Amino acid sequence: MIIRFLNSMLRATSTIYLLIVFSLCFHSCNNDNASIEQLPTAHLNQNKGLHELSTIPIGGAISINKVLADEKLKDITIKNFSSISATNDMKMYSILRDSTYSFEKVDKLLAFCEEHDKRLFGHTLLWHYGLPQWIQDEASKNGAASVDKFMKDYISKVVTKYKGKVVAWDVVNEGFETSGGDYRKTFWYNQLGAAYVEKAFRYAHEADPDAVLFYNDFNLERDTAKLNGVLKMISELKEKDVPIHGLGFQMHLRMDIPDSTIAYCLKKAADTGLQIHFSELDIIFNKHNDSKDGGEQQYTELTEEMKLQQAEKYKNLVLMYRNIVPLDQQYGITFWDFNDRDTWIKPFFNINDWPTIFDENLDPKPAYHGFADGLKSKSPKTKI
Repeated sequence: MIIRFLNSMLRATSTIYLLIVFSLCFHSCNNDNASIEQLPTAHLNQNKGLHELSTIPIGGAISINKVLADEKLKDITIKNFSSISATNDMKMYSILRDSTYSFEKVDKLLAFCEEHDKRLFGHTLLWHYGLPQWIQDEASKNGAASVDKFMKDYISKVVTKYKGKVVAWDVVNEGFETSGGDYRKTFWYNQLGAAYVEKAFRYAHEADPDAVLFYNDFNLERDTAKLNGVLKMISELKEKDVPIHGLGFQMHLRMDIPDSTIAYCLKKAADTGLQIHFSELDIIFNKHNDSKDGGEQQYTELTEEMKLQQAEKYKNLVLMYRNIVPLDQQYGITFWDFNDRDTWIKPFFNINDWPTIFDENLDPKPAYHGFADGLKSKSPKTKI
């Protein structure tokens, strides 16, 4: 009698949990008070990596030297990801030092991808934060025409070298202000105006007509003014037949961003018909103001309840992506650093946090299993 009663209670609890998870509207993870044992992972084959559970390309952003020097990190990368991005090794300041090109790290990264049958995603061609100072000094002497020539030469040289091997590029990264719908007043903008974006895409397409070309930015999932500004730019580029093929949502998420807001923004982006890439995914607990050392340390320890809430957030995010983005526009979901030991969040914002799916010992967290469960679960219809 007691056993039948307990089994009945367990079935009822499971039913209630599934109804919550697969409700028509996603709920904020902060309202979930379930225990860690309730996370449904029993159906997953733990011998399979994330990309083997998925029809979506699953990516990891890495530093190639760090991966090659750490066997556990290397094994995680090979097992879980079908797509690889470079955290810093393909940025301009890494490739072009003192006017001399250095492709050593990129070549090493490409060799790793080819050996393990991984897609190599190029991040990034133009980024204000990754601009060597000597280029700015040259521009102040020689003017805008020299900047245009340099930009074309750089993009042509890099993209041509990896033509047919790097399948896609973030052509322009973070070209809009942190908040709102205005262009960021970067070196490129100040020298060439908004036309620099069009030029960059055309130069990249000329170098490799088969490469998939992305615009990539942050806060697009929560700042509707910024999203609208980016979508307006995309519409204007498409009217001019500029070869832009994809939109990258960096997805450096905070736990307090409502799922309904993310779903709304994602639907607007998907309506463009572009490829949609979650390009730099992590989910933090603490707050920040998007600037260096701008973190606000609200949480000093990671509790079991917080682990489950984060797992639920990761799961809901996968379900939104699968449900809202049409299958032929799903370019993939890429984790940035993907472990709490190496995450960029802590040094950049000067806070302690736990934003990824592996812990500091490189062991999978509940977030890993929540994400995996989202890959396997039947995707519910989402009310936008």
